[in-house]
Amino acid sequence: MKVITRIADLKRLRRELFEPVGLVPTMGSLHEGHLSLVRRAREENPSLVVSIFVNPTQFGPREDFKRYPRDTKADMALLEKEAVDVVFVPKADEMYPPQFNSWVEIGGLAERLEGASRPGHFRGVATVCNKLFNIVQPTRAYFGQKDTQQAAVIKKMVAELDMNLEIVTLPIVREPDGLAMSSRNRYLNPDERRAALVLYRALTLGRRLWDDGEKDAGKIRREMARMIQKEPLARIDYVSIAHAETLDELDIVEPPALVSLAVKIGGTRLIDNILL
Repeated sequence: MKVITRIADLKRLRRELFEPVGLVPTMGSLHEGHLSLVRRAREENPSLVVSIFVNPTQFGPREDFKRYPRDTKADMALLEKEAVDVVFVPKADEMYPPQFNSWVEIGGLAERLEGASRPGHFRGVATVCNKLFNIVQPTRAYFGQKDTQQAAVIKKMVAELDMNLEIVTLPIVREPDGLAMSSRNRYLNPDERRAALVLYRALTLGRRLWDDGEKDAGKIRREMARMIQKEPLARIDYVSIAHAETLDELDIVEPPALVSLAVKIGGTRLIDNILL
């Protein structure tokens, strides 16, 4: 496994990689959710690149960039076990040199949900992914459904800017009790970890109501919100039932629908979703 920190070095190495090339972009602090992407990419591509970069431009000024969990040594050990060919670990000034001022703005999809709650977030996501795609020139890039809006935004960028790669989205990996795996789960103390289960319980309630024949999206949202509000450590950012492709909020639930939410548990903001 080769560890590369400079863009120029990765571009030179790229010429030696066998096609097709898979890319798994990450911010490190790897867990089984990330590793599910790595394993699929390893199965489907003779060459595999994983990037580890905590991207400063997708964090707001009052968000958790400085304290975002970082454990490069542990990440490297995990990736070596998965037979990754190349790990790209650039520093911020390598990706954003002085006077950097070129951005990718995605309209529509990127302005809803996470985009509305975290202004500028998707500009940072789209820009760093655009840079990684240009540097690595992958055949396929792999993303998880937990960040399903992010995957949709990246797919839109790839399609509309005529990029020559496939975006592969894989299912959420959950803990045995249903909590979606996330690097931010490491922030949770035992009481908050218990409280965080309310996200999955609320999503499960939404699915059960729909399975039982309820089609009024507003009613399902209200019942989900009522459940979350019973948890003292939880504060709702949003509860959404939207068209899975456009992310337009629905009045009547018809598939494909994305039920998603963002909830603060103590000081930790968590997201989760299910598809109907």
